[in-house]
Amino acid sequence: MADLHDLTRKLQKHNDSKIVLLVADGLGGLPLQPGGKTELETAKTPNLDALAQRGTSGLSVPVLPGITPGSGPGHLGLFGYDPLQYQIGRGVLEALGIDFDLGPNDVAIRGNFCTLDAAGKISDRRAGRVSSEVAAPLCEKLNNIKIPGVEVFVRHVKEYRLVVVFRAAGLGGDVDDTDPQSVGVEPLPPHGNDEPSRKTADIATEFLRQAREVLKNDAPANFLMLRGIAKKPPIPTFEDVYGTRAGAIAVYPMYRGLARLVSMDVLNAGTTLEDQCDRLAQAWTDYDFFFMHFKYTDSTGEDGNFDAKVQRIEELDAAIPRITGMNPDVLIVTGDHSTPSKMKSHSWHPVPTLLAANNCRYDGNTEFSESACLRGGLGQFESKYLMSLALAHAGRLEKFGA
Repeated sequence: MADLHDLTRKLQKHNDSKIVLLVADGLGGLPLQPGGKTELETAKTPNLDALAQRGTSGLSVPVLPGITPGSGPGHLGLFGYDPLQYQIGRGVLEALGIDFDLGPNDVAIRGNFCTLDAAGKISDRRAGRVSSEVAAPLCEKLNNIKIPGVEVFVRHVKEYRLVVVFRAAGLGGDVDDTDPQSVGVEPLPPHGNDEPSRKTADIATEFLRQAREVLKNDAPANFLMLRGIAKKPPIPTFEDVYGTRAGAIAVYPMYRGLARLVSMDVLNAGTTLEDQCDRLAQAWTDYDFFFMHFKYTDSTGEDGNFDAKVQRIEELDAAIPRITGMNPDVLIVTGDHSTPSKMKSHSWHPVPTLLAANNCRYDGNTEFSESACLRGGLGQFESKYLMSLALAHAGRLEKFGA
């Protein structure tokens, strides 16, 4: 079977078109009651609804039907990389997101500060979501840990999150998380699933032993758990695959890391959606493709706060005129996965997707919602095909065959 990337490389066509991919993280939702409305259907979205009237809609499947994706696979699919072929550890994404230059001998780990009770059991998996002001000095303390034959790097990310990198020859990245995903139990010991990864697990065990001593008087952040233990895999660049200069405008480190993984230029995005729109305008002439990421539709869904997610969708809608005012040739609005407030988690449900371009085959939809997208002209499709649709609507793909 021919590789889609091989095909897009052969069909690349260069022009002056602009493509904007606006990702509302966790956009898809569910009604709280049978027959009710989802968060997107409840929100007042006049700008997205107007966009739907001059676009075509559908539902994208991030990985495969019934498979609940993490944020990494969800975004890689949107970027046109088959998430089953390119499996990226969370630690790698976090490290790249804070501009850590990962090398071939590095294993990257996402760390979460947590709280242990007097019996050594987890009482809070996120240490009360301690502030960056509390967590950053703790990372500096952990960065002093010494392990013979290994370079250890500890870097603060945001609030209770950190990155740990082990650098040594012969390390593997197939190590299980130490987070048991529950409270009232002890953290799990590191477990490697092959010989190189067992070497990594031994290093992680020693690191955690020293970390417990270092942090013993720093409650609530008196320990940490390790997640997403992985090495950086080889992956083709966005420009090589699609022939476009790509700029990423994302606030949260992980999503900046996802963009950097495929060699997008990661731009200073400020802290607000307004800042991101300002940055888009400033960079407009410098790039062909823009990835914009909006986090809060996901975090409100994970909090189970239906009304707050509705408000965040309305906030996103209010920014649409700023983007359409720049006259992109293609504007796509979608999510990397669904995060229904009802479930307080990512889910497998297909994601509402809207593509607006001058050469769309309009499907008659008058609103942007799950129910409208179910009837839309794009149908249900795997999200890894979204990039070829974007390039085609931007006139950036030549005809295939005679």
